[in-house]
Amino acid sequence: MELGTFLIIGIMILLGFFGARLADRVRIPWVVGYILVGVLLGPSALGVLGPELVERLNSISLFALALIGFTIGGELQIRELKELGRSITVITVFEASAAFLLVLGTVWLVTKSLPIAIVFGALAAATAPAATVDVLWQYRSRGPLTTTLFGVVGLDDAAALIIYAFASSTTKALLGAEGFQWTSALARPLAEIGGSLLLGAVAGWALHWALRWVRQRGQRLIVVLGAIALCAGLADHYNLSLILTNMALGFTLVNISRDNRVAFELTSEFNPPVMVLFFVLVGARVNLGLLPSIGLIGITYLVMRVIGKTSGAWFGARISNAPDTVRRYLGLGLLSQAGVAIGLAIDASHTFAAYGDVGARIGALAINVIAATTFVYQVIGPAMTKVAIFKAGEVPEEYRNA
Repeated sequence: MELGTFLIIGIMILLGFFGARLADRVRIPWVVGYILVGVLLGPSALGVLGPELVERLNSISLFALALIGFTIGGELQIRELKELGRSITVITVFEASAAFLLVLGTVWLVTKSLPIAIVFGALAAATAPAATVDVLWQYRSRGPLTTTLFGVVGLDDAAALIIYAFASSTTKALLGAEGFQWTSALARPLAEIGGSLLLGAVAGWALHWALRWVRQRGQRLIVVLGAIALCAGLADHYNLSLILTNMALGFTLVNISRDNRVAFELTSEFNPPVMVLFFVLVGARVNLGLLPSIGLIGITYLVMRVIGKTSGAWFGARISNAPDTVRRYLGLGLLSQAGVAIGLAIDASHTFAAYGDVGARIGALAINVIAATTFVYQVIGPAMTKVAIFKAGEVPEEYRNA
């Protein structure tokens, strides 16, 4: 008999909580505990969270990503970006490009197939902000590395969209389906990014005026969550970037007036149960049975993406004269990969399936390798983020033993 949805949500929240407590005992980030509970409840173990149910609960994941985007925007205050803004942009370009090029080159050496190599290179550029942000929340870190991490994981969504759009157009041309079109390769991601930023900025101004009118804390929370949900819904409906839209909402709001910090204080109290559900659902999407089958392509992708992200972040930080702690440790905070990469892999599967046997193989490989490596990245990514902020000395003393 299928369990009721609310019963399952209750199980997810409570088991996620205890999973986090156990993770805390062995000094690993809470998010890893949440994900492992999801794996336990998912098809790899107990099967309580099957694919259909996970898909039914997808709205929770979308709202969680919206909250994460809003929080990232709230951390990007202009007075801090005056010092770090240039380095954040340069680092984003270098880390995303280095991961793309290194994975492209090495996968090509393994497969001798340029279309496959290009697609995997594009997938490697994406970084999942959720796990990184959750670790920064848990340890209340503050400093140049933390600010840079917030900025880079936020902008990385835009970089991944642009790289993937070019890779997709190039792959179609190589498969003989159509010629390479610069206009279509450039117009779609730029329109998506521009539309996302514009929608978020307009919503940020509207929310600012609403908060001046609404003064009671409970009512303010209602208005803020409503604005976040509205932006998420519009972004989803018009195929815009949900994370970038809400990042622009948070960025606009926090930089209009310092008084608007109250919006982020209110959502920080609402976030924890939503984040538990989000990461449990991430874990439930993992199929451990795929791990042995990733083969040489999967191992190459797994290793070379790490090298590309860390080396690209180091070069970008060095060229932009970022602080020493950013140069040394930023790359460790960019290893997580989940939602964006999985979404792009699904898109690749649908897009290239119509282009013959090679296209179908590209789609199948993308889905299987990304699904299998996501688990590895989601376990090591938060742990490495924790190492980075502790090494950089950006964790308050009271959280160092937490």
